[in-house]
Amino acid sequence: MRGSELVVRDDLVVGEEPLEIRVAGPRQQPVSVAVTMRTPGNEDELAIGFLTTEGLLGGGSGGEPGNVGAAHAAIAGVEYGDPGFMAEPDDAIVVRLTKRFDASKIAARNFVATASCGICGKASIDSVAVRAEPLPKGLPVVARSVILTLPGRLREAQAAFERTGGLHAAGLFETDGRLVAVREDVGRHNALDKLIGSRVKVRELPLWDRILMVSGRVSFEIVQKAAIAGIPIICAVSAPSDLAIRLADRLGATLVGFLRDDGFNVYSHDGRIDLRDLLG
Repeated sequence: MRGSELVVRDDLVVGEEPLEIRVAGPRQQPVSVAVTMRTPGNEDELAIGFLTTEGLLGGGSGGEPGNVGAAHAAIAGVEYGDPGFMAEPDDAIVVRLTKRFDASKIAARNFVATASCGICGKASIDSVAVRAEPLPKGLPVVARSVILTLPGRLREAQAAFERTGGLHAAGLFETDGRLVAVREDVGRHNALDKLIGSRVKVRELPLWDRILMVSGRVSFEIVQKAAIAGIPIICAVSAPSDLAIRLADRLGATLVGFLRDDGFNVYSHDGRIDLRDLLG
């Protein structure tokens, strides 16, 4: 209904289904790591990105920074659910690793994922700082004019959003504003995991010379995942949380919020944004 007019028509809505992520090393039975509500599509990228940003692919679990650049080498393959036993085989995925998987990593942390809030029951900022490699100081430095173009370029790349209006997007850009990749999902953290997983598959991590643009607000999980993937600049059209700002400051990430029209706010490490045209 629009005003006083009643219209009966079909409407295209976004899909939302559970995905169980399992992990197994050589000659191991798969272990369930998490169940997340996601938009179907790019399940392999979602699972790989999730395992990467949660520090479950090798280093980073014993007090040392994780080597995200080696994430691809840790993956032997990906398998979907058995169609002989499952009505929706794409709702379960097993990531096979090249080395034995330590199931105690799961027992030590409570993984509960939903489309709205990401991973709950997480350890403190200190835990994330341990698992993230230090971001390079200073570089890259990006022109203010490039930052201002990112929302429009992300929106142009959001094919599903234009049809449904119900998806979050995460876009990865080069420092001159050129789009590298974009992923969409009903969960903002899933969109980012899919994006990072896509870069793991082509062996691009760490992403030290890239910019992240997200369609919604910036939560703790968004900063965490971006920093672990090595992304130094995080931009969003909406607000960051106070915990997201504190984490970005601690990890050395540049955090930009309220990026709309001709303005934005910089909440941490503003040296990566070139503002000389405003400073005379």
